[in-house]
Amino acid sequence: MSDKNLVSRKDKLKPKKSPAVAQAAATSVGGALPPPPPPPIDEVEASRAPLMDHLVELRQRLMRILYTLVILFIGAWFITEPVLSFLLTPLGDAAHRAGRPPDELFVAQTTAPLEMLFVKLKLAFVMALAVGFPFIAYQVYAFVAPGLYKSERAAVMPFLFVMPLLFAVGASLVYYSVLPTFMDLSFSQELVGTNVKAVYVPKVKEYYELTISLLMCFGFAFQLPIVIALLALAGVVKSSMLRKGRKFALLIIFVVAAVVTPPDPFSQFILGIPLYGLYEAGIIVAWLIERGRNRREAAEAKAEEEEARREAAEEETRRRAAAQAAPSGTVPAGE
Repeated sequence: MSDKNLVSRKDKLKPKKSPAVAQAAATSVGGALPPPPPPPIDEVEASRAPLMDHLVELRQRLMRILYTLVILFIGAWFITEPVLSFLLTPLGDAAHRAGRPPDELFVAQTTAPLEMLFVKLKLAFVMALAVGFPFIAYQVYAFVAPGLYKSERAAVMPFLFVMPLLFAVGASLVYYSVLPTFMDLSFSQELVGTNVKAVYVPKVKEYYELTISLLMCFGFAFQLPIVIALLALAGVVKSSMLRKGRKFALLIIFVVAAVVTPPDPFSQFILGIPLYGLYEAGIIVAWLIERGRNRREAAEAKAEEEEARREAAEEETRRRAAAQAAPSGTVPAGE
């Protein structure tokens, strides 16, 4: 009988193992386990792009902002006169309260050539910036959004809608309270002597620059809760730290109010009191952010613990299955 026939007869006489026994035996001798699940894809790493692509995108978004501002500037130019008349209304009302004839228009002077033209150009540009701010903010956000995680993008988006509202509140406070008070204070300093009379004769350019500076100062000052919320999201400040620094914050707020407002205590309190209220609102926002972060971290820790328990239970089940399926006298690896 040939060697080939002997080998074939030995193969036929060998007991065949079931698939389960074969898999358990392979596992017990160090066979490969099922491949682990692929690691989660990092959102920031997945959004990586070459530097040139970022520069091209930046150029496109800057051009969109520029085109938008140009279009808005052209449109704002045609309404500069009614808007400027609206801004001058507190000045005229204060003049009439100071004794100017109510049936006559109060005269504000321009003393330089083309002064009104430059005032209108500045006003048109400011209006274009104010109207186009939501679009500008969105373009900036869209450029940096690929570098943020999904949770971070969801956290930043609401601020884009809240910022214009807070700015409008601060600007309204200037127009209806601070500016009339400042004009009344200016007219109240007029002097009538025995042979001289000193009267307040405002200039359009100076009044416009004062009005715009006050609108900007109050509008940006009212962004305090947004700044605190962003710092809290970044983990830079905590609500406990803000609570401890109340007295220092109060001092800084009223020092800033004294610098940016007209030199009268009433205007300082008009800005200082709302700013301190916004500071307290920022503390509440920071506390809410911290509470949400703590809840998310607790949920993630619980999920990781449950995942570890599930993996340990699956591993134990595989070991028992391997031990039961292994032939008698065979000791699984590791025992």
